[in-house]
Amino acid sequence: MMLRPRQKLFVERSLRALGEHGNTLGVAPTGAGKTIMLSAAVGEHVGGSGAKAAVLAHRDELTAQNLAKFRRVNPGISTSVVDARQKSWGGQVTFAMVPTLTRQANLEAMPALDLLVIDEAHHAVADSYRRIIDRARDRNPDCRIYGVTATPNRGDKIGLRQVFSNVADQIRLGELIASGHLVPPRTFIIDVGVQDELRAVRRSGDDFDMGEVARVMDTVPVTDAVVKHWQEKAGGRQTVAFCSTVAHAEHVAAAFNAAGVPTVMVTGDMPDGERRSVLAAYARGEARIVVNVAVLTEGWDHPPTSCVVLLRPSSFKCTMIQMVGRGLRTVDPVEHPGIVKRDCIVLDFGTSSQIHGCLEQDVDLDSQPGEGEPPTKTCPACEAEVPIAVMECPICGHAFEPRGRETAPLTDFIMTEIDLLRRSAFQWCDLFGDDAALLANGFNGWAGIFFLNGAWHAVGGAKEERPRLLSIGERLVALAAADDWLNTYETDESAHKSRRWLREPPTERQLVHLPPAVRADLSMTRYQASALLTFKFNRQAIQHLVRSAQPAALGQAA
Repeated sequence: MMLRPRQKLFVERSLRALGEHGNTLGVAPTGAGKTIMLSAAVGEHVGGSGAKAAVLAHRDELTAQNLAKFRRVNPGISTSVVDARQKSWGGQVTFAMVPTLTRQANLEAMPALDLLVIDEAHHAVADSYRRIIDRARDRNPDCRIYGVTATPNRGDKIGLRQVFSNVADQIRLGELIASGHLVPPRTFIIDVGVQDELRAVRRSGDDFDMGEVARVMDTVPVTDAVVKHWQEKAGGRQTVAFCSTVAHAEHVAAAFNAAGVPTVMVTGDMPDGERRSVLAAYARGEARIVVNVAVLTEGWDHPPTSCVVLLRPSSFKCTMIQMVGRGLRTVDPVEHPGIVKRDCIVLDFGTSSQIHGCLEQDVDLDSQPGEGEPPTKTCPACEAEVPIAVMECPICGHAFEPRGRETAPLTDFIMTEIDLLRRSAFQWCDLFGDDAALLANGFNGWAGIFFLNGAWHAVGGAKEERPRLLSIGERLVALAAADDWLNTYETDESAHKSRRWLREPPTERQLVHLPPAVRADLSMTRYQASALLTFKFNRQAIQHLVRSAQPAALGQAA
C-alpha cells in the first residue's frame, strides 16, 4: 500500500520530531487518512528491530479500525490486542483499549515500550491516559510518545503541554479540499433578527449558556424562518442540524415534519440501540434531516450529508469544525449509488462563523503544501514549537496575532487546484487526446476518470476483482479517488513514473491488439499502449458503470 505524497511528508516529519524531542503531536483532520499515517509512522519506527509499541484508543471500534489498517500498511509486523475480551502483549505492536489498560492489574502487566501512540490525542491529558503514559515512562524513560488528533484544542482549555512539547505537522482542511479529498463548504450566515441577542448571551463555564441560547433561538418565528431558509437554499439535501437544548431540538424536528420534511432526532439520553435505529433510518434515506444536541459532533459520519445547520453558537473553534466536518466527506458511489455530492451547504443561524471567521487557522490554498522543511515558530505562552501557519497553539490554546493579512473567511475559500496528475506516483495517460478519459496502470490494479453528462466518473479495477465505480462529481474529487485506488493496491516498487519502460516503444504483442490508426502513432510509448489495452479489455465494464450511474434527486446531483 502506498501513501499520498502529503501523507508521506506527515510521517517523515513525525518521525523526525520523535527523534529530536522524544514526543510529538500530529494534527490531521477527517479525510487526511489519519489511521494510515499513524500506522506508517509506527511501522517505520519499529520495523526491522526488536522495539515494542502500543497504540491506544478509547473505543472498541477505533481499536478494531486501527488494527485492521495497521495490518494492511505493515503486513510483516506482528500485532496483539488488549481489550475486554483478550489481553495479549505478544505482538510487536499491541492495540490497547484505554478503559481496559488503565486498570491496575492490566497496567502492571504492560511490558517496557519503546513507543506509545495515542489516537485521538486530545484525550491524552485525562487521568486514565496519564496513568498509562506515566507507567510507560517508568518502565522505559526513553519511551517515545506520539499523538495524532483532528482537534487538538480542547473545549475545557486544558493544554496538551504536559504530554507534548511540539507539533510535528498539521494537515489543514484547505489542503484536503484543494486535493479533492473533501468537498468545499458553501456557507450562508443568516440573521433571523436575533444576532444581537445571541451576542449578549452569557457564558456558562467556557461555552455559551445553552439555556440562554434556547431562549433566543427556540421560538416559533425563528424556527419557521429556519425551515424557510433551508427549503430555499438546501431543500432536498440530507442534513444534520445542531440545536441548543433537547426541547429546542424537539421543536425544530416538529416544525420540519409539519412542513412535510421527514425529520428524526437523537439526544444523549437515548439508549444506544434506539439511537442506532434512528441513525440507521436516516442513513437509509427515510429521513431528510437528523436533529441533535451535541451528540453527532464526533464519531459519526454519513457521507451523503451535504448540509449542516448551526442553530447554536460555539465558543470553541474545534466544536464548529467538528459540526461542519459532518458534511465535508466525499461519497463512495458503490455504498451510496446515484448520489453526486459536489459541496456542502452550511446554514449558520448561530454566529459561530462570525465568531471564528474560518474553519481553520490561516487557510492558504495558493501555495502547495509539503515542500521542504516545515517552517515553525515558538509559542510565547508555552514555548512549544508549532507550524508557522497555526494561528492558535494546539498545545496551550494561545491565539497568535495575524501579521498583515486576514484569515480567509469560511465563505471565501480560494480553490487553487493541486495538480494530482503531477503529484501522483503514476503516469496518467490521456487516452484519446481530448482530456475526457484519463487512465493509469499499476502492476496489480488500474484506475481511470471519464467525463460524461457534466460529471467525472472514477473507475478502478484490480486483479481478481471486477471494476467498480469509485466517485462521481468534480474532476478533482474523481482523480483523487482514482489515485487513492492505485495507492491501495500498489507499492513504491510499482510506482511507474520512475520506470524506464515508460519511454520505450510498444512491444509487437501490444501492437497486435491495437487498432491500425493507433499503431500508426510513432510517438506512442509502451506504457501508453498498456493503458489503451487496459481500457480496451475493460471498456464494456467501464461504460456500464458510467452510464448506469444516475444522480439521485437529492439536491446534490450534477
